[in-house]
Amino acid sequence: MSKQMTGAQMVVKALRDQGVDTIFGYPGGAVLPIYDEIFQQQDIKHILVRHEQAAVHAAEGYARSTGKPGVALVTSGPGATNAVTGLTDALMDSIPIVVLSGQVPTFMIGSDAFQEADTVGITRPCTKHNWLVKETDTLPKALHEAFHVATSGRPGPVLVDIPKDIQFANGNYTGPKQVETSHYQPKLKGDADAIEQLVDLMERAERPVFYTGGGVINSGPAASQLLRELVDGTGFPITSTLMGLGCYPASGSKWLGMLGMHGTYEANMTMHGCDLMINVGARFDDRITGVLSEFSPKSTKVHIDIDPSSINKVVKADVPILGDVGHILEDALRLWKARGRKTNAGAIQKWWGQIEEWRKVDCLKFKQEGKIIKPQYAISRLEALTKDHDRYICTEVGQHQMWAAQYLGFEDPNRWMTSGGLGTMGYGFPASIGTQVAHPDALVINVAGEASWLMNMQEMGTAAQYRLPVKQFIINNERLGMVRQWQELLHGERYSQSWSEALPDFVKLAEAFGAKGIRCDDPDDLDEAIKEMLAHDGPVVFDCLVEKHENCFPMIPSGKAHNDMLLGDADTQGVIDAKGSVLV
Repeated sequence: MSKQMTGAQMVVKALRDQGVDTIFGYPGGAVLPIYDEIFQQQDIKHILVRHEQAAVHAAEGYARSTGKPGVALVTSGPGATNAVTGLTDALMDSIPIVVLSGQVPTFMIGSDAFQEADTVGITRPCTKHNWLVKETDTLPKALHEAFHVATSGRPGPVLVDIPKDIQFANGNYTGPKQVETSHYQPKLKGDADAIEQLVDLMERAERPVFYTGGGVINSGPAASQLLRELVDGTGFPITSTLMGLGCYPASGSKWLGMLGMHGTYEANMTMHGCDLMINVGARFDDRITGVLSEFSPKSTKVHIDIDPSSINKVVKADVPILGDVGHILEDALRLWKARGRKTNAGAIQKWWGQIEEWRKVDCLKFKQEGKIIKPQYAISRLEALTKDHDRYICTEVGQHQMWAAQYLGFEDPNRWMTSGGLGTMGYGFPASIGTQVAHPDALVINVAGEASWLMNMQEMGTAAQYRLPVKQFIINNERLGMVRQWQELLHGERYSQSWSEALPDFVKLAEAFGAKGIRCDDPDDLDEAIKEMLAHDGPVVFDCLVEKHENCFPMIPSGKAHNDMLLGDADTQGVIDAKGSVLV
């Protein structure tokens, strides 16, 4: 049954019908009718951010931590253009978000009206799909389709651009069940012959490895459980991309740690030496593969992915399996069990013997000596003091992000919110706000670098307004750490613009927003300072002053293969390559 209402009322009704409980936004002239309707209802909570980029990142944090689509509302022109970074970030990392943007009235489009921008044109490359609504009667269909597209197949961002006159005009509202969405129904079930081929390979493999990505988490909790059962049943080692952390528990006996440029020695060496690589929901991005011509050169490659454009895009798959990770893992596990749970046990035992030798390198070791806090030590202590909490971790982008991935252990999916593909500085703080709103009683920590954190520091106003107890754990080396590291290793130690000479006092900054500020620069005081942060029931900015020139290792240099890594040497404080030669 259709019902007459204004376009603005349709927006709120559609959000309610889609199960939305929270939206992140910033008002402006082109969305005032929608904001007026938000004011007159109580079902949907609106979080007022301080910048539209933050609204989208907050929606990403909400989505990543819940598995539900995040929603952001922005005005026309600069409101929409400010959202572009968040949209691109969500597209790269497959995060389901719906952005609603206001637009000038339809009769003004193309006239260079005040706060007009070609939002659909601008956002076409950074969304799965977008809509410009030109008639009020078509608005409900666009809204319901938007949620369907954002959450179906490979998740991602969508945008609906709504002119102001459409928001005022009356039209007929139709619910989600009356909207036809069969034109976009991604394939979920994998090809039976390909799955049988996978099981054949699993039964015969001598040096297998599961290479997992964010697709496992996006498929839902059941996919992670199926993966764990398959890994533990076969005894195969498992590694993960940055986006896949938590799909298999870090405490699990088969866990090798993260893979890639700053992944563990054992994970990268396993990937290089395997004879069967089972890619589950990852996309062979360049941070993982290194130089393609030398990537896992002797392996048979199986690629499981719901996105057909990802298969054979970067690395040729010997066995491509198109479909939803959860469905394919379920069918593969069932078939493997039915055929007797067979593996090449003797060869796999020998394979594990080799992996244990690689583990002995202890590539993440460090020495905490003297009175300067090592960043690895700071994050290790954060892990020790928070791992038993109901904890969600966000990060900004840079060295601190990699250290967080290396030293924090994730036992479950949806507990790790970070910007992977786009590498967006300024992501973590607003993402932590979205995560905290979604999980008000949980411990939400944003591991940040001082430079990244400053990019969206205005969101302290949002955290303070809503009394969100987000903890901002700033690893402050007074440098653009990753930039400085690359300049040291690759650019002759010419440190061009890689630090600021005008950093704020973060404690006073926190206090200026009505939050708590804590500073620690002594390793002997670190535990008590972290406990003080955890005990506070409101937002906290923790300024952890660390070694300024610490590098993040292991590291695969650009253009190198997985078995050609740089390792930090805790004994010499230098750099060694994977063969033990001192380089620096």
